[in-house]
Amino acid sequence: MDEKISLKSVDQYAQQYALHLVQSYFSKKNKISGPEILELSTIRQVNLFVIRDLLIAWKKESEKLKSPYFDYDSKQVSEALTVFQNILSNHILIEKEHFLPLLTRAVNQTIYLILDPYDYYSDTLDKKDKTSISTSDLRNEVKYIKINKAPLEKLVVRLEEKKLDSISGNEAFAMLDQILEEVNFTPEEVDSYLQLFNAAVPLKVDNFYEAKPVTSPRSVSKTETIPLPGPQNAVTTPVQKETKQTLADDLAKKKIVLLKQNLTINQKFMFTKILFHGDFEIFSETIEKLDRCDNLSQAMRFIDDGYPHWDRESEEYLEFIEIIEKRFDS
Repeated sequence: MDEKISLKSVDQYAQQYALHLVQSYFSKKNKISGPEILELSTIRQVNLFVIRDLLIAWKKESEKLKSPYFDYDSKQVSEALTVFQNILSNHILIEKEHFLPLLTRAVNQTIYLILDPYDYYSDTLDKKDKTSISTSDLRNEVKYIKINKAPLEKLVVRLEEKKLDSISGNEAFAMLDQILEEVNFTPEEVDSYLQLFNAAVPLKVDNFYEAKPVTSPRSVSKTETIPLPGPQNAVTTPVQKETKQTLADDLAKKKIVLLKQNLTINQKFMFTKILFHGDFEIFSETIEKLDRCDNLSQAMRFIDDGYPHWDRESEEYLEFIEIIEKRFDS
């Protein structure tokens, strides 16, 4: 599917699925332990995300340990706290009311990772409350990811090879972008995971995607003349171009020399997901072919011939075309 993920629908289903598991488990017990969490859902990723969030919670609590009287930064204290954390992680015990929101978030994140890994990567690297990403934090994050984990896993390896303790979000995006091109990453098939969810709480896959809005006729602001192939470009045809603002307005005003070098990782994620059905290899091949075109007319003919099924009214298509126009703007 090429529709956008409906975060609201995913969250609604996550609540239903989590409530189903919680009611089933807590009908027999009052609290759930760590080993029991790891066996709770048939989708292992759900269980791992619960454990991950518990350890994140512990880290946040431990960061509050500051005192004018005691040195919590000393090596011995730090090592003792690590030992304490390891012991504590083996003694997880949570009541129903506290466990339900943890499980709901874990289900939500799992579905998001399955259906939309590109945006999941983007959210993982886009830490709005931080100016940089810690390599150790990213390593710990990847440790609990089992679905579509290869790109982030390779990113951690790359950071460790470069001996980087931290990296800015933009640098991480650029590095991940390079990795995606190298491995030609294609997301895992979703059917097997959705079947496991459906076995517990019935779902309709279509509900996880936003319905396409009914678009009104596009407004036209100017007519652009594009030469068609032929002797001395003697024949021309008017092509209408609308004034609608798109995300491409954020691009630099200067001419784009190569598409491959000027697309942001967010744009690559979006175009791959929406226009190329999640196939990054086909997306990359298309960009390379467009970069080899001699002019806009040739590039547009390539798009029209190769992708007649694209929704010409969608925001993603309009942004993609605007970027191509900038590439061949004289």
